[in-house]
Amino acid sequence: MIHNLTVYTDTYVDSVVQLSGTRSLRGVDGVDWAAAAMATPGNLETLLAEGFDIGALDDAGPNDLFIAIRGDSEESVAAAREAGQAAMFAERGTGGDSSAAVPDARTLGDAVGRQPDSNVAVISVPGDYAALEAHKALSAGMDVLLFSDNVPVEEEIELKDRANRLGRLVMGPGAGTAMLGQTCLGFANVVKPGRVAVVAAAGTGAQEAASLVDRWGLGVSQVIGLGGRDLTAAIGGRMGIAAVKALVDDDGTDIILLVSKPPAVEVARAVVEAVAGKTLVAALVGVSKDFEAPEGVTVTRTLEAGAVAAIAAAGKRVPDVTEGLLDLVSERLGTLPDGRTLVRGLFSGGTLCYESLVILADVLGPVYSNTPIAKDPGLPAPAGAHMCLDLGEEEYTKGRPHPMIDPEARIELLREQGTDPAVAAIILDVVLGYGAHPDPAAELAPICRDIIAGGGPQIIIYVLGTDQDPQDRAAQVRAFVDAGCVVTATAARASLVAAALASRKPEIATKTL
Repeated sequence: MIHNLTVYTDTYVDSVVQLSGTRSLRGVDGVDWAAAAMATPGNLETLLAEGFDIGALDDAGPNDLFIAIRGDSEESVAAAREAGQAAMFAERGTGGDSSAAVPDARTLGDAVGRQPDSNVAVISVPGDYAALEAHKALSAGMDVLLFSDNVPVEEEIELKDRANRLGRLVMGPGAGTAMLGQTCLGFANVVKPGRVAVVAAAGTGAQEAASLVDRWGLGVSQVIGLGGRDLTAAIGGRMGIAAVKALVDDDGTDIILLVSKPPAVEVARAVVEAVAGKTLVAALVGVSKDFEAPEGVTVTRTLEAGAVAAIAAAGKRVPDVTEGLLDLVSERLGTLPDGRTLVRGLFSGGTLCYESLVILADVLGPVYSNTPIAKDPGLPAPAGAHMCLDLGEEEYTKGRPHPMIDPEARIELLREQGTDPAVAAIILDVVLGYGAHPDPAAELAPICRDIIAGGGPQIIIYVLGTDQDPQDRAAQVRAFVDAGCVVTATAARASLVAAALASRKPEIATKTL
């Protein structure tokens, strides 16, 4: 194997661009492993583990980009490097060549100078520098989508307090999804205009809520991401309260759909009480069943139920998400050997993973998970346990792209679990939209077909997205159905179908949430 390392000094690209470059590198025939990343200590450790000589990076730092390729020939390495450069630099018009006629904007001030009418800044830099750049954007009179994570809590508090004083939004840290004025930011789905606004402290939770509202006929006015910590006791809902108050004053919004993993109870109450004069539905995934909703507020424990409640609040009916499931599950049970009793969830969306964990635990009992909310550090998955894995967590993304962008990590686990004689059902979420893989079914459906045809477990697919997305949801669904998978109408329904198969109780698939 040939190991090739190319360094681009003083060339910073954000994490989304890095992932796009890595995907392009790995898509070239003859490439065994590749990565496009910044020369951080963690990434250098990954290079060493993959057998690279990192001497060329001795003087490199977090602002220096590298492309690393391990391939079977000089030709494949050269082709991969060209593909990676094109993916990362084509839109910048530099091709990695510093002699380009129009140099990149190197500071936020330079960027604002080129686009003085900008009113939103998307910031994706290492966490050590993120707060400073966000403050600069606020000073320039802009709202902020702070994609960066690893921002200290005290810096998040300071940013959000300042934003509130200025009447601005700071979405994040760790906010990967937003849609403002029908403009998609980060990982987002293309939805039709409508009267429901989504406010979310959960990225794929926001995508699921907005996509369901779109598909069920209401449309979406705004999607405001808060960052995963906003509704915790530490942050106190600083931006959640500001967002819902802004939407109360928005003439284009009638219904507000609040989405979160379990929030601090007192914070959730403060946010919902900030809504006056408009309908609020709160989909608080996994919230205690004892949670008492304020008068006039509907609280649900799943995203499906939250979207259903929002549609009902508009006086419309939701299509039957259980149609045909009882017969379909019964039919599949006829092909499932008695020894297959376990569920495996292999998720790219962290919120969808947690929702599945909550649903499965309600009907099957204990479920092991690596989600930050659920996992017990140091606890391995017990033998014979049901399991839901968030493959976007660090242990699976170190040195490789996020599974929403590149399915490689999931493919490995899918093949592994597909040969386990104890597994009855595997759940896969397939997230579409801007930033996601351009054709995930092309990668995943053939493997699913082989597993099912070979007598392996049933595979339950949920495709999160809309028919307006670049990948075309309808086409993705057809590909998985043709492969023999069970495709459900919502993410929650996929978990119930899996539970029905594992427990041999078809009626679970039609359970009311």
